[in-house]
Amino acid sequence: MKTLQVHDAVDRVVVELDRPAVRNAIDDVMAGELHEVCDALERDPRVLIITGSSSEERGVFAAGADIRTLLDRGRREALMGFNARLFGRIAALPAPVVAAVDGWAIGGGAELAYAADFRLASTRAVFGNPEVGLGILAAAGATWRLVELVGESMAKEVLMAGRRLTAAEALDRGLVISVHEPDDLLPAAQALADRIAEQDPLAVQLTKRVMRAPREAHPLVDDLAQAVLFETDERRSRMTAFLEKRKA
Repeated sequence: MKTLQVHDAVDRVVVELDRPAVRNAIDDVMAGELHEVCDALERDPRVLIITGSSSEERGVFAAGADIRTLLDRGRREALMGFNARLFGRIAALPAPVVAAVDGWAIGGGAELAYAADFRLASTRAVFGNPEVGLGILAAAGATWRLVELVGESMAKEVLMAGRRLTAAEALDRGLVISVHEPDDLLPAAQALADRIAEQDPLAVQLTKRVMRAPREAHPLVDDLAQAVLFETDERRSRMTAFLEKRKA
């Protein structure tokens, strides 16, 4: 691929955003390649770890959409919601998605991180959505995902007043689950993927789907998903092993 470095493993895929010359700005080529990754993970569900490769000491996750691309877009392109559909697809992947954010996660880069199930940050991570300063809005999920993640008041300050969140602030508000030194960030994401891999894959996937269901769908969707899991050989095997371990 031209804009991504993709590392496949049996139970996970690590994707490095790789346009360091433009701070990993998300252009049409990168978006297309991320769709290709989604194609593969929808067919063969595995944990996805997204991070940014960078030649800069400061570190970059993704510095938003490529402004040169946005400059030539009009109403028709806006209504097509290129990044919104991409990030929605990433969020809806069957297996969990982990964003390992080192350095800048700005604009569309921040919205990509918001679409993940888990966010880990380096000590030098910065999250922000400066779109209104460019005469547009954060239209790829931030207006509702960020509200769910950090609360309405903080989201409004980020989205309408240009506030940027440091790693410590992101941890305090629950936007990220942990903060690490830059060299420890990807190993921490891998360790999280290891813990996920220890669980029953189908139970993890159904839990993710049930958690995304609207409030009014519960408890019916919980009961239906549980009914599916109760009929699996994996459930019986895991419960039997647990009981035998307790007796030992």
